[in-house]
Amino acid sequence: MVVCHLHIISLKSGVSVAGFLAKLGQHGIKPVFQARVLRWMILPTEMSAGHLLARNTHWDLFLGLESGVVLPPSTQADVAAIWSASCGVGAKALAGYSSLNTTLLNQPRKSITLADVPGHETGGDAPRPGNLELSPEWVQWIDSLPADVREHPVSMLNLLAFNPGKIDQYKQYGVEFAKRVGSRHGGRVKILGRVVESQAKDDGWDEFAYVHYPTINHFASMAGSKDYQEVNQQYRLGALKDTFILCCQEINDRGESAAPRLGTSKL
Repeated sequence: MVVCHLHIISLKSGVSVAGFLAKLGQHGIKPVFQARVLRWMILPTEMSAGHLLARNTHWDLFLGLESGVVLPPSTQADVAAIWSASCGVGAKALAGYSSLNTTLLNQPRKSITLADVPGHETGGDAPRPGNLELSPEWVQWIDSLPADVREHPVSMLNLLAFNPGKIDQYKQYGVEFAKRVGSRHGGRVKILGRVVESQAKDDGWDEFAYVHYPTINHFASMAGSKDYQEVNQQYRLGALKDTFILCCQEINDRGESAAPRLGTSKL
């Protein structure tokens, strides 16, 4: 296992994502992963909530840095707020992330519209805290997205804290998700790890997972599906003490989507 440092960053007014990444490049820093933050899909209810949700902070950037790599002092003046965590990940998984991510970002993907999403007409009820299900607010947000966002892949950052004795139940959720749900909707775990330290040392986060979806509509279709909700209800909800999901979009050093526009090829 090696350490990977996760940083969720809010930039000061007037500081662009591309400009911030350029400063990192000037110091020879190339993040393992870099993504523009789009929005919260699930809010934390307890752990880190005071920091992540305080003053309605607008988060701009999600970075993953290798062990020993720190943000240069020259970038601190550009940062309005930051939340960080250190995670143990498999050395092979970390080394292979770039290749895997490039493959996922460039693979052909089927076009899905909101009309293809189960329950899109109403979005169902407002989701319970921690529950991953389609909501009317999600539907409205997705419908409002510009095409250059809606037609590119998204990555979901999941932070997880488990109820006592429930980690094996959550592992079974991962198995069932991969077998029954993920492959049907293009969901693929890109990297996961064990949280060894976070912004507040007593927060108690246990694991993180970073999950790929071909587009935001693929994610919505998954969340609205009967198969997912069966797995969610049986294995996921009871295992979690707290969680958050942050929707991101992988970007290049110019701050643009790292994936090509959606084509007509099918998964």
